[in-house]
Amino acid sequence: MTTDFTGKTHIIEAYHVRKIYRNGQLRVEALSDINLEVAQGEMVAIMGQSGCGKTTLLNCLSGLDTIDEGEIFIQGENLRDLSDNERTRYRARHMGFIFQDFNLLPVLSAVENVELPLLVSKVPARKARKRALEMLDIVGLADRARHRPAELSGGQRQRVTIARALTNDPSIVWADEPTGNLDSETAQEIMELISRLNRENGQTFVVVTHALEVGSRANRIIRMRDGRIVEESAVM
Repeated sequence: MTTDFTGKTHIIEAYHVRKIYRNGQLRVEALSDINLEVAQGEMVAIMGQSGCGKTTLLNCLSGLDTIDEGEIFIQGENLRDLSDNERTRYRARHMGFIFQDFNLLPVLSAVENVELPLLVSKVPARKARKRALEMLDIVGLADRARHRPAELSGGQRQRVTIARALTNDPSIVWADEPTGNLDSETAQEIMELISRLNRENGQTFVVVTHALEVGSRANRIIRMRDGRIVEESAVM
């Protein structure tokens, strides 16, 4: 990992990243010469119109998708040097994900959804349950632990998603349109929660959004157009 002139450590580093999608004769350059550094504990918003490459960039930075050119380092690890299985294990240990569509398993209760990543990582069941209940308490849902997703509001389901994303105490949390399916009041509550967790835990958040009210919560806004970063600005 490198540091900048302020002494901050870069937990995410991307250099000259290029991503191309191919479908027969069709060739689409989704990312073009992306250069980006994110400091440890920083909250960054990636913004732009639909189709500009925001989600593709998040997927490539997190190792969910591969790149055609360039280098991506996460905590000093070059993703190119990791096999698919190694990247999967790395994500399970060091990353959390928050999605617009929640991605909760409908047959499981809130606490069972939250503890699932720990059980997959071979954490003992009793320890996983204790940690999951602690996380639901942190996001204000201790009294809904036994409820299934269908019994929860949209905001409550997103809180369960956040609890699940943080249950393994990740270094980086990736959020793709975390308020996209929520009304404005609930969206504000969710962003207040994410901002508080970022401040209190010192975890790095990378948030993909098209909503300025979400982006304004970040420390820095990165704007994209046609697969390129066209502007970076600090949020005052």
